[in-house]
Amino acid sequence: MDIILKYFPDITPLQKEQFAALKPLYEDWNSKINVISRKDMGNFYLHHVLHSLAIAKFLTFTDGSEIIDVGTGGGFPGIPLSILFPKVHFLMLDSVAKKIKVVKAIIQEIDLQNAEAEQSRSENYKGKFDFIISRAVTNLPDFLKQTRHLVALQQKNAVPNGILYLKGGNINAEIAPFRKMVFITNLSQWFDEPFFDTKKLIHLPV
Repeated sequence: MDIILKYFPDITPLQKEQFAALKPLYEDWNSKINVISRKDMGNFYLHHVLHSLAIAKFLTFTDGSEIIDVGTGGGFPGIPLSILFPKVHFLMLDSVAKKIKVVKAIIQEIDLQNAEAEQSRSENYKGKFDFIISRAVTNLPDFLKQTRHLVALQQKNAVPNGILYLKGGNINAEIAPFRKMVFITNLSQWFDEPFFDTKKLIHLPV
């Protein structure tokens, strides 16, 4: 938890409670349904919660924004961002039923009023959202094909609507088709920890 307060010192008492509740809840659920690598639980706040919150360092979502987290897995980046932005609506989407079961339980247990979860493939889902967020579900060209129909036309945020994609490693090949459109930020400019040295946030306007 300390690492969240290091970078987000102004969160409210309720938000602190909600963030603090996440690790024991995920430990409990993870013992039944494996949604996070068990060897990674010791770095839960660094590798999962703070990594998700990198999106908030890039953009403060306007109140009333609609965000969809595609391929949410165990609820990342959607759940941490839902806590941080209580006046923004988040929908977490995954095709795997057992993962959505965990996400729905976490939402209920920390009383997240602005979040919901559904089981569906993104290409079959209908709806319009200001941003599609995700943590490296697939390569970016394929992800764009599967999700671009979900992006709303009307703009209400400081950057254009589109995809906000958290990705690690060498991304040159997959961003090549979008070279003139895509905006890439190294997470190491916001966070000191070595974990973030190779991590990036890609903003692809759609």
